[in-house]
Amino acid sequence: MSEARPLGTTPATDEVIDAIADIEMQRQATMKEAGIAASCSSALRRLLELLDRENKALTEHGPDAGHPENVEAVAAEIARVKGLAATTSPGPAPRGAYPAQRKATWRDAQRSPARNKGRRTMGRAGGR
Repeated sequence: MSEARPLGTTPATDEVIDAIADIEMQRQATMKEAGIAASCSSALRRLLELLDRENKALTEHGPDAGHPENVEAVAAEIARVKGLAATTSPGPAPRGAYPAQRKATWRDAQRSPARNKGRRTMGRAGGR
């Protein structure tokens, strides 16, 4: 995938590009076995470790000797994987989100309060 780059910028090193590609291939394999949430979680953990290594290398050697593009490439991949995880697992639906799908049943019907009919005699006359 070639992207248009502004003049004066260099691409990330082959080492970082290969590491990102390896993480993505493992994410896709994990997704088939364990689902999108587990695959994105694992990929994000590895990408964050890679980002820490690249940030450390950049601070130790300075921006002239290091490759700030490596940090940018890893950060862009982290954002992409976070977007994958967010769009595929939006969370539980709010209560009452689908009211039209629910059917009314007799069990759900409101009961009227009991009427007080008073004491009734069972067919006997009023006296003792």
